[in-house]
Amino acid sequence: MLDKKKKERLIAKYKTHESDTGSSQVQIAILTEEIKELTGHLKSHKKDFSSRRGLLKKVAERRRLLNYLRREDEKEYNKIVKDLKLKVVEGPKVELEKKIIEETEQAEGEEDQVEEQPEQK
Repeated sequence: MLDKKKKERLIAKYKTHESDTGSSQVQIAILTEEIKELTGHLKSHKKDFSSRRGLLKKVAERRRLLNYLRREDEKEYNKIVKDLKLKVVEGPKVELEKKIIEETEQAEGEEDQVEEQPEQK
């Protein structure tokens, strides 16, 4: 559990507006700190399965928030991932979306080239 001062510092650092306490960025930062603390606890208390379950819940919640943030605001997503030094594993769905976007851009580029060249007889 984070102490009040630590939580307030995280909120101040990641807030998006003056009275912000619950934006995705703030929630991700708080969950990251809680995950770090729980990880340290579990290193010394290997058989604490209740805390391990809580850790897994926090990791899953952070993953959901990161996915939401990536969908809604990719610039902020990249900023917070870099700032918190999170390891991001792109799933097959994200890789497929990127591949489709690249293929679409290539096809549009080829169409532009065809339009630019006048037909020769």
